[in-house]
Amino acid sequence: MASEQDVRAQLQRAGQEHLLRFWADLAPEPLAALLAELATLEPDALREHCQRAAAACALTPGPLADLAARLQPLPPECVGSAIRCDQETRLRWEEEGFRQIALNKVAVLLLAGGQGTRLGVTYPKGMYQVGLPSQKTLYQLQAERIRRVQQLAGQRLGTHCTVPWYIMTSEFTLGPTIKFFKEHDFFHLDPANVVLFEQRMLPAVTFEGKAILERKDKVAMAPDGNGGLYCALADHQILEDMKRRGVEFVHVYCVDNILVRLADPVFIGFCVLRGADCGAKVVEKAYPEEPVGVVCQVDGVPQVVEYSEISPETAGLRGPDGGLLYNTGNICNHFFTRDFLDKVTREFEPLLKLHVAVKKVPYVDEEGNLVKPLKPNGIKMEKFVFDVFQFAKNFVAFEVSREEEFSPLKNADTASRDNPSTSRRALLAQHYRWALQAGAHFLDVHGVQLPQQSGLLPNGDPPAICEISPLVSYSGEGLEMYLQGRKLQSPFILDEDQARLLQPQEC
Repeated sequence: MASEQDVRAQLQRAGQEHLLRFWADLAPEPLAALLAELATLEPDALREHCQRAAAACALTPGPLADLAARLQPLPPECVGSAIRCDQETRLRWEEEGFRQIALNKVAVLLLAGGQGTRLGVTYPKGMYQVGLPSQKTLYQLQAERIRRVQQLAGQRLGTHCTVPWYIMTSEFTLGPTIKFFKEHDFFHLDPANVVLFEQRMLPAVTFEGKAILERKDKVAMAPDGNGGLYCALADHQILEDMKRRGVEFVHVYCVDNILVRLADPVFIGFCVLRGADCGAKVVEKAYPEEPVGVVCQVDGVPQVVEYSEISPETAGLRGPDGGLLYNTGNICNHFFTRDFLDKVTREFEPLLKLHVAVKKVPYVDEEGNLVKPLKPNGIKMEKFVFDVFQFAKNFVAFEVSREEEFSPLKNADTASRDNPSTSRRALLAQHYRWALQAGAHFLDVHGVQLPQQSGLLPNGDPPAICEISPLVSYSGEGLEMYLQGRKLQSPFILDEDQARLLQPQEC
């Protein structure tokens, strides 16, 4: 164990000796824990981190002055679309994606290290239930989509295949996530194919450049952002594990999108056939000021520019077709080749810039009392997963339908958007559309057939409640055999048991 004297010398070198100001108050066990934590903080790196955080925070926020002249939309040849392509092209992409999945060359990687602070929960966001009739969590929905896409790929090519699930957690989410998966028998996935690993943590810093104590015996630490992925891949030899399994293509996504299509064969196939080493799913921006990053080019290289960095004038520019010039909204849904990730971890990771997040960070005051601030008082430094786009040799973007593929869960229901209600409605509205397309009819509580309308009610709900298990349909496929001509009472859940009952019996 590191001695108090050694740790104090390290902290003095870093200009952070205040972190030991309560050492005399601590019992042996908490003191040992604090010394062990502080001993892991390399002095020069700690000093640089704190100085950089304070300096970055002091910069004036807002649109970058010279950005407009450096900004360009992505070239058309770099962009594909699941919406605007013809059916034959889409089927070709899908077939290639299923082929790669069947060859065991595709993995999915979940970014799940963040805390659900805005959502108002103390547990990992993947464990959240948005109020579906089935009461499924985000983790369960995602696990079942993996099982279904494996099944579909295997059926097409007459083989058994595996899509490994890599889950990047943090100090806050690793333990609860492991416990949750074990309690739910890994949602019937093989535990050997579910690989959890932990990203690094960085100290939270005051505006004056001092690391924050959240308790007398604990430094306030925060995950290093979803761009911490690249260090974590190296720390835990994840790419070596992928190589042993034969994985060549990796689909990376965020935990909070209830509509995410894991290992989406259309997206995978598009990227593979284009020879891309890096790709991003995008949705068309709903309006110029929508708070999403824009996938575009800066100085001729692909990049995501945050909405706060673009002036209102630039955000509102229109193209020849009347649509927004910068309309490719980033949804944190990416394709990487394993070779590209390997190159990033070995060469490019140190070049990634740190971004400032100003947060409310609980701390102990000079008397040792816990304070929960009412306004932001600290800085958390983060790296972003998409900041590697600039290093790609062949970057592509792939446009998808927002209503089919993007509804993030960010906030509690007290917020007006991106909350549990909007997520739940997005999924149920999708499943209602799928059921109508498959030929189903819905009845009201009195048994009267409802009009065949695909629009939502004034409160945002679909006209009938219908939930379809991912184990029955991944993206709306194959539902006709169960639903064609059926009259269904709302609420209706089509799970595997119900599907067996509805399946036509062979004579």
